[in-house]
Amino acid sequence: MKKILSNLTFWVLLSISAGILLGHFRPALAVQMKPLGDYFIDVVKLFIGPIIFLTLVTGISGMGDLKKVGKLGAKALIYFEVITTLALIIGMLVGFIFRPGAGVTSNASTVDISKYRSGDTSISWIDFFKSNYTIQILLVAILVGIIVSRLSRREEILRYFYIASSWVFRALHWVMKLAPIGAFGGMAYTIGKYGIASLLPLGKLMLCVYLTMALFLFVVLGSLLRYYSISMWKFLSYIKNELLIVLGTSSSEAGLPSLMEKLEGMGCHKSVVGLVVPAGYSFNLDGTSIYLSMAIIFLAQVYDVHLNFSQIITIIGILMVTSKGAAGVTGSGFIILASTLTATKVIPIEGLALLLGVDRFMSEARAITNFIGNGVAAIVLSNHEKMFDKGRMHEAFHRKGPNRVDIPAAE
Repeated sequence: MKKILSNLTFWVLLSISAGILLGHFRPALAVQMKPLGDYFIDVVKLFIGPIIFLTLVTGISGMGDLKKVGKLGAKALIYFEVITTLALIIGMLVGFIFRPGAGVTSNASTVDISKYRSGDTSISWIDFFKSNYTIQILLVAILVGIIVSRLSRREEILRYFYIASSWVFRALHWVMKLAPIGAFGGMAYTIGKYGIASLLPLGKLMLCVYLTMALFLFVVLGSLLRYYSISMWKFLSYIKNELLIVLGTSSSEAGLPSLMEKLEGMGCHKSVVGLVVPAGYSFNLDGTSIYLSMAIIFLAQVYDVHLNFSQIITIIGILMVTSKGAAGVTGSGFIILASTLTATKVIPIEGLALLLGVDRFMSEARAITNFIGNGVAAIVLSNHEKMFDKGRMHEAFHRKGPNRVDIPAAE
């Protein structure tokens, strides 16, 4: 019993269940719990910058071979584009096969979507880089890592970076003890604000989205892991605490710092984790890609719009660009959809109103799929670059308790 009460998974699950019950039976009170989830995410976000910076600087400096870092970055971008394009295509195929929009009555005229319809819905890459904090930290960390790797006192300087990293992760472990509170607040608000009953009219779309993401995770990403003799189930079990936190808060950022630590703890090289995971949060959004393509097919079916092959290819091409450019922007899902619908000019943009009620419930699926997808990307690229320690992986999969960041002795 004592072991169960000290288990973070138990408390997060209990908190999520309590949030659902409060949201269902006392919705007004549940909505007031929103700050608990928001504050927890805000505190965790404070760790994202330092962890990305320290992990990447120590990783690049420790590699020594800067050409290898450049090749890794190029391979990561190719991997991201291939996988997210595959996710877009799978989302469309499932949409065409199961037709979630068939028979759905549009009530778009009763909901205000003017903020998505008015103004410029295009994606500016300049604004993307200016507003994307993660990318900015990534670029600065790469520059600092290159500089440190060329210094004569590299080992001595790196020692201080490792010490700082150790303290940051130690502080993160203490913050994560508050995860049940954040999960409770996030789930209570979602159920209290939108209600379980709001899922029924668009239940088929919800079911299709969740099933498609499960198919993508276990068939596509699972196959990539199996190629390197790694079990998807064991990996998911290894990061189960982080998955529950993402589920409860509907934010993949809430688990990002812990994911980076877990990946490093299971044998991925520091440089791969530091480069691939932060970049993936801007360029490798598998769950978002699936949702966007399926949402467009759904709206086409609602309005009985028959898309020809040329229009489908155009939609995929637009989404390949816009799904990357809106990362980190508030309301990005609707901005991307508005941009795509405006560009194609074949599906009424008013259809966005249909998705407003259930979007919050599907955000959990998107966040979890994005989260797992970036973890798998780091594992796959680490193995491909022969920078993966399977001995550490087997040890980590059987280890109880959190990983710790080791501080190497100064040479």
